[in-house]
Amino acid sequence: MTPTDTLAQSFEEERPRLHAIAYRMLGSHQGAEDAVQDTWLHLARTGDEDIRSLPAWLTTAVGRVCLNMLRGQRSRPEVSLETSVPDPVVSPIDDPADRVAWRESVSVAMLVVMGRLNPDERVSFVLHDLFDVPFDPIAHLLEKSPAAARQLASRARRRVQLEAPAESSGPDGAGSGGQETVSAFFAAAQAGDFEALVRVLHPEVLLRCDGGDGPSELTLLLRGQRDVASQATMYGRLAPNLRPAWINGAPGVVVVVGGQVRSVMAFSVAGGRITEINVLADPQRLSAAIAGTWGDRR
Repeated sequence: MTPTDTLAQSFEEERPRLHAIAYRMLGSHQGAEDAVQDTWLHLARTGDEDIRSLPAWLTTAVGRVCLNMLRGQRSRPEVSLETSVPDPVVSPIDDPADRVAWRESVSVAMLVVMGRLNPDERVSFVLHDLFDVPFDPIAHLLEKSPAAARQLASRARRRVQLEAPAESSGPDGAGSGGQETVSAFFAAAQAGDFEALVRVLHPEVLLRCDGGDGPSELTLLLRGQRDVASQATMYGRLAPNLRPAWINGAPGVVVVVGGQVRSVMAFSVAGGRITEINVLADPQRLSAAIAGTWGDRR
């Protein structure tokens, strides 16, 4: 095996972790793939002769790539943070082996809040709070002092804790019970039972739908029980097209019409009530991988 082959093999062993880091920073599967590929190209050019710890070097390298990508995104004012929904991680609910591990999953609702952090805050928070990276390498990456990096992560943490919706924790709290709540939501929608819908919704529930460049009616933001319940009554007709799923380890559904995935709906549930619904209905981002997995499921 040549040194290049050995280096490539070592990189492939790190790829899943690097993708997990990049996905949490960017909220995009394609963006994460691009970031990981750029990291490999950088490694292939420089080699590993002067690298003391390849995992640590790769973590910093992919973090730098993501930081540059995030800064580029912030320069595009046409991106609406209010209605933007990140790419979901979809797992079949009938196959526990495919479910995202609770300790490793980040809910869609949490990713939405993270998307409103500035690039330095998000990189600091993801690397330190989610992947236990010390502040010294984070500071080097950001070209700031360790104290400044610590402050960025702390500020991001407070914002996530303040703005992320209440969610039951653990596979039993937000898993089985959460899925029952979601099922009750769609049963009430199908029956046209407005009051039953109100009862299953938190008073401050939020519904966010990201339709991308599709029809304008696919993009909306609603707050409060009655407004969300009024919108939800329209979901009753979707009942035959729903496929229950885990979305980023939390309960949700994939909407499949005519063999095509039309949307992915992620629910945040706490205390038997839905606190937030995030819907991705962007035709350009409902990937072929999701469609291939779910388009022919019955």
